[in-house]
Amino acid sequence: MSRRLAGATPLALLGPILALTLMAASPLPPQDDRETDALVLARLARWQDWKFGLMMHWGPYSQWGVVESWTLCSEDEPWCRRSMDNYCAYKKAYEALPRTFNPVKLNPSAWAAAAKSAGMRYVVFTTKHHDGFSMFDTRQTGYRVTSSDVPFHTDPRADITRAVFEAFRAQGFGIGAYFSKPDWHHPDFWAPEWATPDRNVNYSIIKYPDRWQRFRDFTFRQIEELAAGYGPLDILWLDGGWVRPLPEIEVAPGHFVKNAKNMDIDMPRIAAMARRLQPGLLIVDRTVTGRYENYRTPEQEVPEKPLPYPWETCMTMGEQWSFKPNDHYKSARRLIHLLVDIVSKGGNFLLNIGPSPEGELPPEALERLGAIGAWMKVNAEAIYGTKPVAPFKEGRVCFTSLADGTVFAIYLAADGETVPPAKIALGAVVLEKGSVVRMLGVGEPVPWERTGDGTELTLPARAVADPPCRDAWVFRLKPARPAKGAGS
Repeated sequence: MSRRLAGATPLALLGPILALTLMAASPLPPQDDRETDALVLARLARWQDWKFGLMMHWGPYSQWGVVESWTLCSEDEPWCRRSMDNYCAYKKAYEALPRTFNPVKLNPSAWAAAAKSAGMRYVVFTTKHHDGFSMFDTRQTGYRVTSSDVPFHTDPRADITRAVFEAFRAQGFGIGAYFSKPDWHHPDFWAPEWATPDRNVNYSIIKYPDRWQRFRDFTFRQIEELAAGYGPLDILWLDGGWVRPLPEIEVAPGHFVKNAKNMDIDMPRIAAMARRLQPGLLIVDRTVTGRYENYRTPEQEVPEKPLPYPWETCMTMGEQWSFKPNDHYKSARRLIHLLVDIVSKGGNFLLNIGPSPEGELPPEALERLGAIGAWMKVNAEAIYGTKPVAPFKEGRVCFTSLADGTVFAIYLAADGETVPPAKIALGAVVLEKGSVVRMLGVGEPVPWERTGDGTELTLPARAVADPPCRDAWVFRLKPARPAKGAGS
């Protein structure tokens, strides 16, 4: 199955279309590295139509409000800084956090309802982060949420991953399992005999190949448990891109691993097993590139232009991936604008929220989800199942398109702008006679006229006085006849 590149759909109603210029990025994988499984490609196309998803980083670390896992790492990075100078004492206290983890207010059905009302279509939940604590009932380690020393283990929802997956699946969500390839708790990744100077394995894999093979087998068995025992999965979202074979050491464009090692986790073996148990499973071996990264995941950023491969911006709603007391959350307007910007460039938006230690979504996050949902109820047709169309963005206006030639022009409100302007100029759009323009949420047509090389819209007075939504306003541009080649 071949996918059109972003902006390749020809639309006759767009006038001076700008030439497509792609952001500098890693090249497409070689032909023999591209996915050929028809089930995987079909699911990838469906995933691209979902557009908007929820990610959740959650674990015992939420009790401290620290950056998830990374305070265990001895690298000199801002996200690795600790609250105490004695590393050994800190690590001991951190690893004891499960003994006080008791999220009695957990209600994954309420999480799913809030995400659904916001217009989200899929979820990616952290089943295990780099610290090695499993939020599922694994049989491979005692460092898990269902262990007898975890207060929550007697709760019917103790297998938290199962509870989350079942709740979201019941409300029609696609299901994604985040899983960290590195495991800083496992003695065959960070061997207790030696210091742990960085994020990598702390021993020579060449000298101790049997030890590394034990870790590879452990990782395989944990992923097998998730694939075999947790219902239908859509996405296996693998983090920890430094766990990868050499000689490739570039984790992502412009990002390199220090002291890279040949940490080949045997992805062909993992992928074959996972897809035998979950046919058509999307695998995201993120930042590694190649056959086992079905889509790419720019983190905390939005590309400047459409990319020549499927992609998803993963981004925090607040400042931190995991729960942080008094975190600063992006405004609803900022989040809506991010969604529009990402979708107009052909990407998906995976928005992360960190639940509280008690198992609740923070009130500020719920308020933002509600505001996004109110906007989506009016404007969702300009988001789901759309494709990007050049020029993608012109001033404050982003564009998306449908296969029948319909184009959506989405005006992003300026700071302080609470109602749309009375007139909106679309310099890149030339409409044919007989084309119809409507503002989503407003019944009457929007008058338009040709102005030089573009089109000017004159909004109905009531749409300006009492707009159907806040933060961004959408106009459906329906050509007089289907665009030549549309849907091809």
